[in-house]
Amino acid sequence: MNLIEKLETNQRLTYEDGIALYDLDLFTLGKYANAKREELHQRKTYFNINRHINPTNICKDVCQFCAYSASRKNPNPYAMSHDQIMDIVEESVAKDIKEVHIVSAHNPDTGLQWYVDIFSKIKQKYPQLHIKALTAAEINFLSEQYNLTHQDIINMMLEAGVDSMPGGGAEIFDEDIRKRICGGKVTSTQWLDIHKLWHNAGKQSNATMLFGHIEDRKHRIDHMIRLRDLQDITGGFNAFIPLVYQKENNFLKVENFLTGQEILKTMAISRLMLDNIPHLKAYWVTSTVKLALVAQEFGANDLDGTIQKESINSAAGAKSANGIDLKTFVQLIKNSGFSAVERDSLYNELKVY
Repeated sequence: MNLIEKLETNQRLTYEDGIALYDLDLFTLGKYANAKREELHQRKTYFNINRHINPTNICKDVCQFCAYSASRKNPNPYAMSHDQIMDIVEESVAKDIKEVHIVSAHNPDTGLQWYVDIFSKIKQKYPQLHIKALTAAEINFLSEQYNLTHQDIINMMLEAGVDSMPGGGAEIFDEDIRKRICGGKVTSTQWLDIHKLWHNAGKQSNATMLFGHIEDRKHRIDHMIRLRDLQDITGGFNAFIPLVYQKENNFLKVENFLTGQEILKTMAISRLMLDNIPHLKAYWVTSTVKLALVAQEFGANDLDGTIQKESINSAAGAKSANGIDLKTFVQLIKNSGFSAVERDSLYNELKVY
């Protein structure tokens, strides 16, 4: 059976098929990815009203692609106090956020209890708020720092009220590439194992892939298949988020930046390869809002959210520092021909605009 026949009949695609998909023209890919998207989600484009908080940028790791951590490229180290974080949460709750998304650097000085206590404080004061926190990379860092197992850290997160895990730290799973861009950080096997433990606890998470740096197309397909294999076992991934590499203020010397066409092809291929992950997020922070809206025609069905403030990708050149206000967000979706659907963190529909 050839590739087009497989696409026509919804057959599961192999690694070789994934590589071959890149040889199809953009609009053929878009046709099949959009058909899959409409079969799953019709013309709905999901978003949530959320707030990103990045509590510290002091990091023991020096990932080559990172412009956020305090280093030679970013000489302004900080670590927020619990009072500062709670003030931000209070201000954001007044703006009707449904989710607080807490991700930061691997700071050896803040301490495990610092994390656990802030999650508990947020949950006690705002029990209705969904806490999405600690990437697999942060969990691995804390387990090494305190000589605890990954399961120990997860148990502490659950006890403190963390509701779901973000997908960060996956980068690209190929270990040769990882050595060059984020050596010393969580390995691909550890990342997958941590998410498996989280899913086994009855919780859901997201998965990401950082692309457009020094990886090849084959590395992206390998990454997707490893996620698909784990999803076959656990069913715990909510959404896949292909993150577009940001090129400013970091140590990777990437000469040829991704074209819009390559980004859209990768989005469409993600929708076709990941037949068991329900949602595909075009994270507007890394792709720009305009391209993220176009991606809704190429398989994506989610834009993330209003965010309010974002520090990690904006440090590397993304235009995301102050988020997007709700009214503008909804208008952008509707003007693009989609139905704007506010969701909670687990994709329950809250409001159709």
